Amino acid sequence: MHTLPSTETELAAWLRLSLAPGLKPAALRLLLSAFGLPEAILQQDRETLAAIAGEAAARAALAPAGPDFDAQLDAVIAWRELPGNQIVTLDDPAYPPALLTMPDPPPLLYIKGRLDLLHTRAVALVGSRSATPQGLEDAERFARTISAAGVTVVSGLAQGIDGAAHRGGLAAIGSTVAVIGTGADLVYPSAHHALARQIAVQGVILSEWPLGTPARAANFPQRNRLIAGLVSGVLVVEAAMRSGSLITARLANEMGRDIFALPGSIHAPLSRGCHRMIKQGAKLVETPEEVLDELGFARAAPAVSSVDAGIRVQRSATCTFADAAAGCLPTDSPDNREPECAAQLPLTEPAPAEARRPVGTVATVATVATVAFEPDAQRLLAALGHAPTSLEILATRTEMDYAVLQATLLQLELAGHVSALPGGRYARVSHGEPAR
Repeated sequence: MHTLPSTETELAAWLRLSLAPGLKPAALRLLLSAFGLPEAILQQDRETLAAIAGEAAARAALAPAGPDFDAQLDAVIAWRELPGNQIVTLDDPAYPPALLTMPDPPPLLYIKGRLDLLHTRAVALVGSRSATPQGLEDAERFARTISAAGVTVVSGLAQGIDGAAHRGGLAAIGSTVAVIGTGADLVYPSAHHALARQIAVQGVILSEWPLGTPARAANFPQRNRLIAGLVSGVLVVEAAMRSGSLITARLANEMGRDIFALPGSIHAPLSRGCHRMIKQGAKLVETPEEVLDELGFARAAPAVSSVDAGIRVQRSATCTFADAAAGCLPTDSPDNREPECAAQLPLTEPAPAEARRPVGTVATVATVATVAFEPDAQRLLAALGHAPTSLEILATRTEMDYAVLQATLLQLELAGHVSALPGGRYARVSHGEPAR
C-alpha cells in the first residue's frame, strides 16, 4: 500500500494547519469537509471559516506561519525521502480507516515501516512500565499468540508491558504497531532503541507529533487515544490503579471497543486495578484464545500453542488495570510520568551497546521488604512475584544455579517469606500488606 504523492505546496499547507496553535483536529476536520483541501482553507476569509468552525478555529487557521516554518518543512520533506518513511494526510486513501471513526483524527501522520499494518485487524496490549517477571511473560505470550492468528499487536513502546507486547507481536505474522508520544525521528525510552529499529523494519512506528517533539507527560494521554482508535479491543496487563493504561481503556470504551483484563493474585499490588476494572465491566480473560474468540478472530494453528507450551510459561497472570472512574491522570502519577530529561535518540542512528539483564532482574512494583537478606534472596523474591511459580521458571528468571536457588528458597521459607506448595511450586507469603 502506498500513499498518494503530494507536492511540496500541498504538504506545506497540511503542515501549516497541523502546526497551527489552537486549531483542534475536530475543527480542522469540519473545515476540510467544507472546503476540501488545506490550500482551499487558507484561501478563505476569517468570517467564512468562522461560520463553519467558530471564531477561534478561524483565527488559528489563518494565523501566519511561525518563523521556523520553512526549516520545519524542509526537515519534513527530507525525513519523508528516507527509506521506509511516509507522511499520510487525512485525505489520503492510505490513512488508517479505524482512525477515521474517531471524532478528532490527526491531520498528519508520520509513519515509519509497514503502512499495510495500519489497515489490518488489531488488538492493543498495554500495561505497567514497572512490570513483574510474570507480567512480562504473560504479555509476550499473549501478544505472540494474537500475532500468530494474523492480528496486529498495538502498544506504546514504553518500558515494561509495552515492550514485551511488541516483542511478542514481532515473533509472528501479525507483527506490531508502536504508537509513540514523541516525533517519529526520536526514540523514547532510549533503552528501546534496538527494539524500535526492529519494529521499523518488521512492523510500523506511528506518530502524530511534529519531528523533533521530545517526550512530555502531556503527549502520552493523547498518544493513548490513537492506540485505542486503531484496534478492535484493548487487553490490559499489570497497570496500577492510577495508570496511563486507564486512559487507553477509557478512550477505547468510549469508541465502542472491547476491554479485557488479566486477573491476578489478591496480594499483588499490580492486580488491584485489573480486578476493579473487571468489576466495572472489563472482560476477564485467562488465555489469548479467549481474546481472539471474543473479537471474532480465528485462532492460529495448534502448532503455535505447542511452541507456547515448549517454553513452559505459566498461565497465571499478575496484572492490573486502572480505575475508569478516575478519568485523565494527573501528570505526577508514577505510571503516567514521562520525564522530559530522558535520553532520546534519532531512530536512524546506530543502536548503542546495551547490557542485557535477565528477565528476573526487571524492576517490580511490589518492592521486596528491606530485611537482612542476601542479594540472591532479594532477587529471588522479586522474580517470584505473587503467583505460584515452579523451580524451573525461577531458575530461568534469575539465572541462579539450582543449588544456590534451592538454598535461597529454604532461607526464605524459614524466614516466613516463601511457602512451598504441592507440585514443586513456591509462593510468596502475604504479611498483611495494607490495601492501597
